[in-house]
Amino acid sequence: MDKPLEGIRVIAIEQFGAGPYGSMYLAELGADVIKVENRATGGDPSRQSGAVTLADDDSAYFQAFNLSKRSVTVNLKSTEGRAIFEDLVRTADVVWNNLRGSQPAKLGLDYDTLKSIKSDIICTHISAYGRDNDRAEWPGYDYLMQAECGFLGLTGEPESPPARFGLSMIDFMTGVVAALGCVSALLGRSKHGGRDVDVTLFDVALHQLTYPGTWYMNHGIETSRVARSAHPYNTPVQLYRTQDGWIFLMCMTQKFWELLIENIGHPELAENHRFATMSDRANNRAELTGVLDTILMTETTEHWFSVLQTKIPVAPVNSLPEALENPFVQATGMIQTVPHRVVEEYRALSNPIKIDGERLVTRCGNGLGADNQTILGDELGRDDLADLEASGAI
Repeated sequence: MDKPLEGIRVIAIEQFGAGPYGSMYLAELGADVIKVENRATGGDPSRQSGAVTLADDDSAYFQAFNLSKRSVTVNLKSTEGRAIFEDLVRTADVVWNNLRGSQPAKLGLDYDTLKSIKSDIICTHISAYGRDNDRAEWPGYDYLMQAECGFLGLTGEPESPPARFGLSMIDFMTGVVAALGCVSALLGRSKHGGRDVDVTLFDVALHQLTYPGTWYMNHGIETSRVARSAHPYNTPVQLYRTQDGWIFLMCMTQKFWELLIENIGHPELAENHRFATMSDRANNRAELTGVLDTILMTETTEHWFSVLQTKIPVAPVNSLPEALENPFVQATGMIQTVPHRVVEEYRALSNPIKIDGERLVTRCGNGLGADNQTILGDELGRDDLADLEASGAI
C-alpha cells in the first residue's frame, strides 16, 4: 500500500497517552515517526508501565501507543545532544511533543526557536492546559479533565458517586485532534510555511460537551445523569435486563420504536397512550423500563440480539474478553498479528482507518535507542556513537 504520509518525518518527544496515541496514527498512515527518548531515565515511562512486560525496555502498554515507530536516545539538555537534535530537525517535517505547557519553550521545541533551523517545520504541542495562560506550569492527565469539564458529573447512575469513563478517552481524542491539526498545517505549509499547532486536553474535553454544553449556554438546560446509561431525552435508548445479562437498545426514531415492539412480540404497546410518542415515552421512562425489562428477561441477550439486529440499532453488553473475541472483530480485520523482537507473535489492534478498502499494516514499536545506528550513524553521519553514549549525550 502507498500510505498517504510516506515521506513525512516526525520527531516526537512524547510519553504515556495522548502524544503517543496521536503520533501512532501518523506512523501507521506512513510517516516516519522517530521517538526521541532519554536513555538515562529509561525513555518513555510507558516502556515499564502496565501489567505485562515484554522486555526490559518494552511492555504491552507501550506497544498499544507506539506501533510503527522508531527510537533514538538523545539527551536534549546536553550540548552535544542538542546539536544532534537540531540535525534531526533539519531532516524533519514535524516536531511533536506532549510536555507540560511551559516546557516546549524551555527545551527549544517551539517554532520561534526552531524556525532558524528549519523554516517550514510544523511544531505540534499537546499539553494539559496550554502554553499561553496561567496554567502553563500545571501537570495534568485525562481523569482530571473528565472531572473538571463535567464528564464525571454526566456519567454513572443518578444516586451513585460521579464516574469516569472506563478508558482514557480524552487522551485518545486529544491525540487524534492533534494529528488532524498537524496534518492540516502540513497541507497548508506550501502557502503559510512553518508554524505552531497547539491542542490541550482541557480544550478537547470541554469541546466534547457538544449539545449538553450548547443547551446550557444558550437555554439554561442542565443535563443530569439518567439511570441505565440512558439518553437524556430519547427513549427507549438505554440498558435493559435480559435473562442472562444486559442489552442496549437505541430507538432514536418513532419508526425504530414501532419495529421494536413488533419484533419482541408486543405490538399492543403501540396502543398504550403512555408510550405513544417520544415525548410520552420520555415522561414515562421508569414505567416503560419496567415493561421492557419484564419482556426482555424472558430470553437471553444472544436471543434478543439475533431477533433485533438489522431491525433496530441494538448491541449486547460485552465484557472485555467478549468484545475482543467477537467474530465480527475477526471478520473485519480489526486485530492483526505482527512480529515482535521477543514475542513470536504479537496481536495488535488495527488502525480504524482504511485506505482503498485495506487495513493499514503495522509493526511493533522499536526498542529504546534501537535506531541510533541507522538514524544517527548512517543518516546523520555520526561515527562517534559509542563516545556520545558514554558521555550521556545519547
